[in-house]
Amino acid sequence: MHLFAGSSHLALAEDLAKQLKVKLGKLSLKNFSSGECYVKFDESVRGKDVYIVQTGSSTPNEDLIELFLICQAAKLSFASYVHVVMPHFPYARQDRVAEPREPISAKLMAHLLETSGADHVITLDLHSDQIQGFFNIPVDVLDARPVFAAYFKKKKIKDLVIVSTDAGGAKRAKKFADMMEADLAIMHKTRAEHHKAEILEVVGNVQGRTCIIFDDMIDTAGSLLSAKDALIKRGAHKEIYAAATHPVFSGEAIARLTKAGFAEVVVTDSMPVEGTFKGLTVLPIAPMLAEVMKHIESKESVTQIYKK
Repeated sequence: MHLFAGSSHLALAEDLAKQLKVKLGKLSLKNFSSGECYVKFDESVRGKDVYIVQTGSSTPNEDLIELFLICQAAKLSFASYVHVVMPHFPYARQDRVAEPREPISAKLMAHLLETSGADHVITLDLHSDQIQGFFNIPVDVLDARPVFAAYFKKKKIKDLVIVSTDAGGAKRAKKFADMMEADLAIMHKTRAEHHKAEILEVVGNVQGRTCIIFDDMIDTAGSLLSAKDALIKRGAHKEIYAAATHPVFSGEAIARLTKAGFAEVVVTDSMPVEGTFKGLTVLPIAPMLAEVMKHIESKESVTQIYKK
């Protein structure tokens, strides 16, 4: 297996290489004084299957441009097949025209990735299922729920309710609730503008119960704090957990979560975690990614991993 790392999340790439028992390939990455990216493979990839690890971080535009250049460099160097390992897919929330005259940015990113030379994408917990249909190449959308379930089951939390912050995430939360053998609650949320959410109603019994607010990402943490307040007002147990795959943590997120008083905030290392606070737990995804990549290399079913 020929594994290369972009600059967005070197720690994840190194952990993945360790799990796969391979060395990271040699790749030159730098920026010219003008700000333009430069990439170059420092070893031959002719006729090889190449895996490129590059996730969306706090600089998604730079991450994407660098990835596009790496993919094209691989293709122009006669790589046989280019696999992109991108746990956090940038622009995933812009998956439709929500307001007049908006672009469908997630679809454009998918097309640019294909055009740059990607033959296959491995990603984790897309914001919406429809994004997979934006691609004309195979996309393996992995599921972080087993990682969270394994962690929370060890806590043996009694009288548990899994909470979705909106109807859009209800399907995701329901599957997690089934894994945890817990009940489900769904919130009705409205947004007056970007990054400002108001919880209007909570459907489900949370009175006196321990809740895990489950979502695909934590961005500014505005929705998360509104959800916590709504649960407390409706009599939920004061021990409230938050779990999300992608720790975007932009803007005032770290400051908000520091003061929020969650029992624990659990995320994965799908992207670099910038900043920390008391109660933050980061779960590694490299073991799961490595197993998936091994199955792909040996032409085995990836679905079988979830049935173990």
